[in-house]
Amino acid sequence: MNKHHESTGPAGEQQITLRGPADLADALPYLMGFYPNDSVVMVALHGGQGRFGGRLRLGIPQAPGEWGPVADQLAECLVTGSERREGRPDAIVIFLCQDSPDGASGQLTMERLRPFAQRLRTACGAFDVPVLEALCLSDGRYWSYCCPDPRCCPEQGNPLAMPGTTVMAAAATYAGVHVRGTLRDMEARLQPWRTPAAVRTQERALDTAGPALLPRLLDERARREVATETLGLARRLMDRIEDAQPAPPALADAGDDQLIGSDEAAAVILGLQDRETRDRAAAWMEGPEAQSALRLWRTLARRCVGPYGEHAAAPLTLAGWVSWSTGDEPGARVALSLALRADPDYTFAQLLHRACNEGLDPEALRRCLREAADADEEQAGADAEAVEEVETTAGAGAGRGATPLHIRRVHALPDGGRRRARAPRPPGVGRRKASPGSTRPRVPAAGRRTRDARRYGRRGSRARRHD
Repeated sequence: MNKHHESTGPAGEQQITLRGPADLADALPYLMGFYPNDSVVMVALHGGQGRFGGRLRLGIPQAPGEWGPVADQLAECLVTGSERREGRPDAIVIFLCQDSPDGASGQLTMERLRPFAQRLRTACGAFDVPVLEALCLSDGRYWSYCCPDPRCCPEQGNPLAMPGTTVMAAAATYAGVHVRGTLRDMEARLQPWRTPAAVRTQERALDTAGPALLPRLLDERARREVATETLGLARRLMDRIEDAQPAPPALADAGDDQLIGSDEAAAVILGLQDRETRDRAAAWMEGPEAQSALRLWRTLARRCVGPYGEHAAAPLTLAGWVSWSTGDEPGARVALSLALRADPDYTFAQLLHRACNEGLDPEALRRCLREAADADEEQAGADAEAVEEVETTAGAGAGRGATPLHIRRVHALPDGGRRRARAPRPPGVGRRKASPGSTRPRVPAAGRRTRDARRYGRRGSRARRHD
């Protein structure tokens, strides 16, 4: 066993000393906020006591031929990212987490992943950062790739501690840190339906709504009406979810699914593909409405079935934003990772994912959204006063025999008159002119699925992916 200590926090905060591979393996889910499945996790250590710093997670590549390039990229991302935030790391800890298919061949899994572990160690060494420990966690046991002593790290591995029985578990409970289950469980709450009958019903609703909606989006005035309708329907669905009888956690998602019809889900999903509509929906980020909004975005993400999988990028990104805004960073990372999996070029997800991983404070974006909301409300009030003044002037002129003016009245918004804000672009993203033919989708031919049209919320050339 390698004798070393790792501190879980900076000086001045409560610190837990981890002694060896067993404590490291037990600490992993508390560091991540969940139990990572099929993942490589790398954690930076700083200072003489090995304080935990930045960390990153990636699914283990299935093809061994990808292990080398992936290892180089992971080492570079962790070292350079740590240098920007906390300084160059003094060491790195590596975890390879993957259960065997039969649940009883953890040792074979460990041996199969050994070349990947060695490649990761070499990649970190190329940056002059040593790997203090490299562990494999599989089938309830752990192995060390760095300790050659069979007396403490036997060939058959060591059993993992029972959940909730260690010093780390006690400290995490005292600090209010909760493990949200496995990564697989968290992803399952956001992934599309797989029941054939439900998939067919939702897909038909999306097929029907698409051809009726897309032509309206080609007209600027009609597009604004679609945005108002989409946000109004989303608000009503949020109210419906909030007013529903609370369900046990295991049944909460199924209960939310039953509250929303297929046609309603299709209308909001397609409406959110418009960038400006999505940005206005992002203003539902805090207070009592945040949780109902999060439940709605999760529900809509599960409805992006079949060929509409790419449409899930919008509700998944909104789910990630609300999670991050309300302090659930693990949930935010999972949702944003799935959004980028659905559409790797989705700029809003790219920016939020990077900001979340770099430990930025979401308050800056929340403040911008609040300011935009206030400005939008003031503009709405000014518009209403201007219309009233014009109507009064027109009425007076008509009494003197002048030709009366026909003024279109301003109708109340469906959410009670509160105009929702358009979210500003995150810092560093400027307004770009749209390239010809890319600002709106082409109207699909009769019977053609909406997936053949370009997403109409994406304007201009595609942004380069930010890892």
